[in-house]
Amino acid sequence: MAEHVEFVGGYPTVESAAASYERSDRHRAVEAYRFFYPTVSLEAILRGTRAAGGVDNEAAPLVVAGPIRVGYTLNSDTPYLGGGLDLRAGPLVVELPPGPLVGMLDDHHHRWLVDLGLPGRNGPRGGKVLLLPPGHEGEPDAEGYEVVRSDTWQVLFALRVLPLGGDLEKADALIRQVKVYSWERRADPPAFTFLDRDEQAMDSTPLAWEDNLEYWRVLHSVVDSEPAVEELRPMLGLLAELGIEAGRPFAPDERMARVLTDAARQGRDELLVSAFASRREDRIAWPDRRWEWVGLRPENGTFERGGSLDVEARDRWFAQAIVASPAMFRRGAGAGSLYWLGHRDADGAYLDGGRTYRLRVPLPVPYSLFWSITLYDAQTRSEVVTEQGRAALRSLFEKLEPEGADHVDLWFGPDEPTGAEGRWIRTAPGRGWFTYFRIYGPEQAAFDGSWKPGDLERQD
Repeated sequence: MAEHVEFVGGYPTVESAAASYERSDRHRAVEAYRFFYPTVSLEAILRGTRAAGGVDNEAAPLVVAGPIRVGYTLNSDTPYLGGGLDLRAGPLVVELPPGPLVGMLDDHHHRWLVDLGLPGRNGPRGGKVLLLPPGHEGEPDAEGYEVVRSDTWQVLFALRVLPLGGDLEKADALIRQVKVYSWERRADPPAFTFLDRDEQAMDSTPLAWEDNLEYWRVLHSVVDSEPAVEELRPMLGLLAELGIEAGRPFAPDERMARVLTDAARQGRDELLVSAFASRREDRIAWPDRRWEWVGLRPENGTFERGGSLDVEARDRWFAQAIVASPAMFRRGAGAGSLYWLGHRDADGAYLDGGRTYRLRVPLPVPYSLFWSITLYDAQTRSEVVTEQGRAALRSLFEKLEPEGADHVDLWFGPDEPTGAEGRWIRTAPGRGWFTYFRIYGPEQAAFDGSWKPGDLERQD
């Protein structure tokens, strides 16, 4: 298809105008796909938790994530609690007990609203957040509450508890003290229901929709049910040109259905290029290592930079992860956690599930809480699935720091190497994989280069 428009007497020809519309619709659809992927991803989380028994404002799954859970870069380091909040019921309170809880609230477009627990205003002291719905008028008498306003009716409530000392029983008891209730019921809050789902498979991703027409149906359902957010007006206008608009049925004709389907495939592919083949120089964690920063905007949790939105950093994050907050991206001692991405070996090749790799980790690792490494399937961006039934090595639960040793070797591959001593994760031949190296409570050496892990070295 020609990329130029033919004019006769200053006017576009019929054929050339039709071709121009085709290109324009395709370009708009690809850009809309990429921009609204976080929205569709968050809708997938809400639907996934409801499918597992979650009820907005009343009940949410409580799990230690493992390979039976399909969820973008979830990990088994800590118990998770997550579910939907529906502000059409009016203002809601989220109340946390004192202790090592970490979480946030995100609106329906996956935009950060507030941090909860350790990274929040009250830190380990717990506290109460009053969440106000769109258009709520007046200031409630909320002394002692942190007041937060949402631009959307639906909000994601995500929380985890750090099992300090490896005490999962104590951590479980703490997170079950969390309360969610309406502002009107604050004097006598109803009980919040915690759903034990450790053994239940769950899918909280848009994988089933992300490369086909269903992506746009899901996006339309969100746009049709939520207020028009002022800062999103230009992109909502772009969607309207594609037939996706509040108050208007989504009924694409054959041509538009084809355009949107092709755009979903192209948009998905471009997001994964941003995630795994980035050309950004600021992705490099250390110049002599292959490790990369997962988050490229350490100064905030909203992907803002001076005067603009860093759309490439946003694409990269949401192609492989969920939720975002300032605490997840800070690069300073005492930050909540650090995430490094490893998806290439020491020679620069992508990691192959049919090969064996060694990772040498210098000891001691600079942490105040714990550290872990988790393996993910490159296609699903979820924990690797093998008959071993595990995808992580965690300093809280596995013996990763031999007494007196100056390093520890971790192993990844289809078969356990001799001498791995349980420090091995099985990978699946024919599947690419990547890993996140996480440090919780990182210390200064994690930032100044005086400590850094080795590269993943292929052994066969």
